[in-house]
Amino acid sequence: MSELHRFLEEARELLPAAVALRRRIHAEPELGLELPLTTTAVLDGLQGLDVEIARGPSTSGLVVSLAGRKPGTQTGRTILLRGDMDALPMPEETGLDFASTIPGRMHACGHDAHTAMLVQAVHLLHRHRDELAGTVKFMFQPGEEGHGGARLMIEDGLLDADPKPDAAFALHIWPSVPAGAILGKPGPMMASADYWTITVKGRGGHASMPQDAVDPIPVAFEIGLALQTMVSRRIDVFDPVVLTCAKVTAGTTNNVIPEKAEMIGTLRATSEKARERAQEGLRRVAANIAAAHLCEAEVIIKRGYPVTVNDPGFVDFARSVVTELLGPENYIDRPAPIMGAEDFSYVLQRMPGCLMFLGVMPEGHREHDHVAPCHSNRMMLNEDCMAAGIAMHASIAHRFLTQNGTS
Repeated sequence: MSELHRFLEEARELLPAAVALRRRIHAEPELGLELPLTTTAVLDGLQGLDVEIARGPSTSGLVVSLAGRKPGTQTGRTILLRGDMDALPMPEETGLDFASTIPGRMHACGHDAHTAMLVQAVHLLHRHRDELAGTVKFMFQPGEEGHGGARLMIEDGLLDADPKPDAAFALHIWPSVPAGAILGKPGPMMASADYWTITVKGRGGHASMPQDAVDPIPVAFEIGLALQTMVSRRIDVFDPVVLTCAKVTAGTTNNVIPEKAEMIGTLRATSEKARERAQEGLRRVAANIAAAHLCEAEVIIKRGYPVTVNDPGFVDFARSVVTELLGPENYIDRPAPIMGAEDFSYVLQRMPGCLMFLGVMPEGHREHDHVAPCHSNRMMLNEDCMAAGIAMHASIAHRFLTQNGTS
């Protein structure tokens, strides 16, 4: 039996506590950077453990440090394990007994499970701290859903505090991946996410006399279609971007041509080169089509999370841990990035590491079935799979600190 199998056995013992904590957090979802109920639940879950807890001024996030006590290893490496904690501003329609009690909020992306798994990983590694040749830091992070909580915790100095991590690892649940499997890939794992607004300015007038006005609405429609052509004809298909116009707003009533039309959407890319080229193309297409129709186009692009790039060497290391812990059949190589975005990207800009996905497909489903995905109001997960996640966190940390060379 592999030495890592004991972590899986002990994680199964800790599963009831993880489920209870996950359900407590799920019932009281919180948004953004300040999560008092969730942070309290984490601190309650850590009661009795000999750990150090650091907090910063910008968020309610925590960095929990567990120092190893392996004889003869006073100074060793340090690894960071991350779990995000915030929910989404959306209704829940799962019918679960522990469904959200707060209208308009739901843990639809599994951050409740991430938090619960990480708390129990602290417990599991605390049991084995005499074997740890170094330090494990556990990053309980708020504000992943668009608020940049990871960046703020970095700016607060929480990641650079001594001992500074040498590597970082995170798990994210994925309902459409077979239960208990781990999904990974080297290089770009998740996309960047930028947010854009185009305001087309024309000249208002009477709907029956468009020749006396400059109608911005058909110009906005033309820009929207042209942007898709720009993506397909000016961007390398092997370095893809996804550009989506998600909302168009114009007008007040049925017989008035408005003065302006507004479009908003997102732009996602898997490299900085494609990201910059698409941003430039968006500005060019909007400005020139507007000008061709005697309008003006004001383009505002708000840069969001960068590309999440997995270090290839650390992915190889993590794959070997998965293979030993869960069996080679439970590691899935993903051929292409996921076009969603993650602010763990800020962490991976500072140190090697990787983000992987934990399969939590609900019982009774198969791979080809439709499974409610993350961000669905009906998203549910297989809680038994959290044992694999707890064990994976512990195994990554233990093996990383055991190795003297680079991962």
